[in-house]
This record gives sequence, C-alpha cells and structure tokens, in this order.
Amino acid sequence: MVTFTVALVALILGYFLYGKFVERIFAPDGRVTPAVAKCDNVDFLPMKPWKIFMIQFLNIAGLGPIFGAIMGAKFGTASYLWIVFGCIFAGAMHDYVAGMMSMRHDGESLPEIVGRYLGVKTKNVMVFFTMVLMMLVAAVFVSGPAGLLQNLTTISSEIWIYIIFGYYILATLLPVDKVIGKVYPVFAFALIFMALGILVMLYVKAPVLPELTDGLANTHPKVAELPIFPIMFISIACGAISGFHATQSPMMARCMEKESYGRPVFYGAMIVEGIVALIWAAAATYFFHENGYEEANAAVIVNSITSDWLGKLGAGLALLGVVFAPITSGDTALRSCRLIVADALKMEQKTIASRLKICLPIFVLTLAALIYSLNDKDGFNLIWRYFSWMNQALSVFTLWAITVYLAKHQKLYVISLLPALFMTMVCVTYLMIAPECFHLSSSISYAVGALSVACSLILFFKWKRQLDLNK
Repeated sequence: MVTFTVALVALILGYFLYGKFVERIFAPDGRVTPAVAKCDNVDFLPMKPWKIFMIQFLNIAGLGPIFGAIMGAKFGTASYLWIVFGCIFAGAMHDYVAGMMSMRHDGESLPEIVGRYLGVKTKNVMVFFTMVLMMLVAAVFVSGPAGLLQNLTTISSEIWIYIIFGYYILATLLPVDKVIGKVYPVFAFALIFMALGILVMLYVKAPVLPELTDGLANTHPKVAELPIFPIMFISIACGAISGFHATQSPMMARCMEKESYGRPVFYGAMIVEGIVALIWAAAATYFFHENGYEEANAAVIVNSITSDWLGKLGAGLALLGVVFAPITSGDTALRSCRLIVADALKMEQKTIASRLKICLPIFVLTLAALIYSLNDKDGFNLIWRYFSWMNQALSVFTLWAITVYLAKHQKLYVISLLPALFMTMVCVTYLMIAPECFHLSSSISYAVGALSVACSLILFFKWKRQLDLNK
C-alpha cells in the first residue's frame, strides 16, 4: 500500500503545485469570456463553476479511468507511474491549456484551434479525424452500459441500446442546460462516491499490493509477452492523457464566466479522473491476486468488487456511475461532433432545424458503427482498439498545437513539448507494433517511433527559428 499511497498523495499535490505552475504560465485574466460575449442560451451560456466541474469530469471520464485502469493493472506497478506522471505533467496540462485556448478563441472547437496553430491542412484532417473518433466513442459507449442495465432489469440489452441512443439524440439537440446541466452532476456524484467507497475499502482491507521495490515487470500471464511500451500507454488512456478530453473542453469553455475557473475545472477534473484510475488499478490488482487472471470482462470485475466491498446499496449507486458515465461520454461526443461540423461549415445553431441538418448524418453513421459492433463477432473489440489509438493520436495533435501556441506567445513551451514528443513516440510505435496495425518487430517499431520523434523535433525548431527571425 506504500506505493499506492505515495501515488495518491502525488496526484493531489500535483494539482496544487504543478497545476498552479501551469496556470501561472498561461496567465488567465479578467477578460470577457465567450459565455458572456456570445450567449445564445443553447451552447453559449453561463453556468455555476461547481456544475461546470461536474459536467467536465463526467464528460471526460466515461469508462476510461475504470476499464482502462483495470486493463493497465495487468502490467503491475508501471501502471501507477504512468497514471501519476502522465496525469500531472501531460493529461491535466493538456486539458487545461486546450480548454483555455478555446476560451481565448471564442469557444472554438478542437479542429479549429489545431488548424489555427498547425495549418489549414491539419485542420481539415482533424475535422475528419475528430468526427470519426466522436462517432466511435458514441458507438463503443453503448453496449457496455446496455449489458449492465440488462443484468439490473428484465429488459433486454437490445432495447436498452435503442433507449440509450434515443437519449443521445435528445442530449445532442437540446440546449446544454436542459439535459446535460441537470443530470450530469447527479451521475458525477455517483461516480465519485464509487471511487471514494473503493478507496476507503482499500485501506480497510489493506490488501497486499505490488510495490515499486518489486520491479516493473508484467504480472498478468496474458500480457507477459507484450511490451509495456507502448501497449500500456494506449490501454490506460483517459486516466493519464486523452485527446478526447480536448474535444469536450470547448463545451465547458463556452459556459465559464471567468477564466479563473479554468484550473479547477480543466486541470482539476483530470486530476480527479487520475485518482479514480489509480484507485481502480489498485482494486483490480487485488481482484486478480484473489481470483486469478481468468476473468477478462472489466464490467464483471467492477460488479464483483463493488458488490463485495460496498454492499447492495453501495454497489447499486456505484453501478449507476459505471452505467451512466459512458452514456454521458457518448452523448457529449455526439454533441461535440455537431459543434465541430457547425464550426467548420460556419452554420448557426440557434434553431432546432439547423441542428438537425448536421445531426441526421451523424446519427445514421454512428448507428451503423453500433450495429456493426453488435453483429460482428469481433466488431466491438476492433472498434475499441482503433478508438483507443485514435484517442491518443488526437492528444498528439493537441499537444503540438499547445506547444506552438505557447511558443508564439513567448511562454514556457517545454511543458507541452516534452509530452508531445513522448506521445508521438507512443502512438507511432503502437501503430507499428500492434497486432491490429502493422504488427512489425519491436526493433523496427521502436526505430520508426524514434525517427518520428527526431523529425518532429527538427521541424519544430526549424519553425521556431523562423518565428524568431520574423520578430
């Protein structure tokens, strides 16, 4: 428990120390925010800071910090290190600066921000890339909750799938305060309650957990032959860094009355998500130690742990968090998709008719991906794997856009440059080495990854030199 406790304290200190440091670099001020300047009572409208935080947390969380952490726990104590260092120095910084950049640019969506700093061609790629990712998020975050709801009720998972998709449609079309603003805080509370309950029980049961002194070797027999780098860094996405988060931040950037809300909302929500991931990584380690490694379904592991540790009432509330967290990530993914298309096409979104013009094709394509994932034997797993890689690849685009922004404004860009280089290495290496991708040898994969980092660094400093000469 020593390593786990140190990791937990490090995450909390990270918010107060490094979070404050990043905030000082960005330097929020008292300017008028988009929530006030562009208020339309649909997407732009002021909301209370605590409500914005709860919505942001639930938006970015989904099942990522739970299911991802459970998969990452199979790699031993290395998962703790990635959650802590990734969250503090990469993920939370990524979420904060991306959200604040959106606020500085009238609540622009992520592709618009990336295009502003990395060029129009990159923006066009990002629009397509992000739209596909948003629809994949909506598709993969339906079947899991539907299965859990089937176990809790007498209604089949197929019916739950269409009920959830119907909710997606309403949440995507209606003003942000009508559905999202009302139900998200409740479900966010359920998710936080579950994590706190598991945290308390970890100390009550005081299980034997792996320590750093035991080494970083893989512990799960099925992953013993898989390289920790880059597989673990893709598996544990949302609990450390996630490009999906930067697609969600503009929604809340359009609801903040003050820039000073940025650190608790953007940086703080990511730290809380990191804490949730750390707790579940520890709980899963205990589960595997007690029950062996045969069980691969993360939903079954969650249900088993919550029922055993929290009792029927606690498990019921905990499962609400597990059920509704992915649903709420799915609906905001589709809402983000609508806003991204609207920004790209310069279409107003005040009327329901204008929103429907954009949403109908999005709904049809998402439903097609969902049906494929259900009917094909390996459809869900395939979509999930590609979603995971695209999610991390999106963070690479965002980190490079942040780096250019900070460099242009003569701020300490090294805080994003180092994570950008690291995640570039992770994503390129995974693309080379993963079985569902090129499946090359580790030596070739690492060489290609290192070459991509070197090329990225050369291009950045070449651009930086030209920027300095033009001043």
